[in-house]
Amino acid sequence: MQINGFVWDIAESNLRGVNMTETSNARVPRHPSQLLLVIVLGLEAAALIAATIFLIFEVLVAPADSFVSAIALTIVVAIASAWVVAIAVGAWRGQAWVRGASIVVQVLLAAVAIGSFQGIVPRPDIGWILLIPAITVVVLVFSKPVQAALARREP
Repeated sequence: MQINGFVWDIAESNLRGVNMTETSNARVPRHPSQLLLVIVLGLEAAALIAATIFLIFEVLVAPADSFVSAIALTIVVAIASAWVVAIAVGAWRGQAWVRGASIVVQVLLAAVAIGSFQGIVPRPDIGWILLIPAITVVVLVFSKPVQAALARREP
C-alpha cells in the first residue's frame, strides 16, 4: 500500500473543517516592494534570455576564434538565465531561498559591472546598466516588507 501524503493532508484537513482546495487557491497579497523585486528580477532574466539568444545566433553565424569557448559561454549564460528565471518565480511565490540566491546573482553582476568600468576599453554605460539593478535588488531583499514576504516558509 502506497501512502500519498497529499491525499492524507486533504482528508485530515476535511476532518478539521478546512477545505484545502479553497485555501490553496487563495490570493496572497503582495507588498509593492516584493512586486518591484519580481519586476527587476524578471527584467534581468529577460536580458539574460536575450543574451543567450544573441550568443546562439553568433555561434551559428559568426566564426569564433575559439568555438569551444563560444559554446561554453553560451551554455553558462543559458544556465544563468534559467537560474534567474527560477529566482524571479520564487520571489513571486514568496519563497525564502530567493534571498540568498538573489544576493549571489547580484554580487556577480556587481563584479561584472565594476569590471566594465575598468580595463583596456572601459564601458561605463554597460557598468551602470548592470550595477543599478544589482543595487536595487540588494536593497529590496534587505527591506523589511520583502524580508517579511520572503520569510514565510512552506509547511
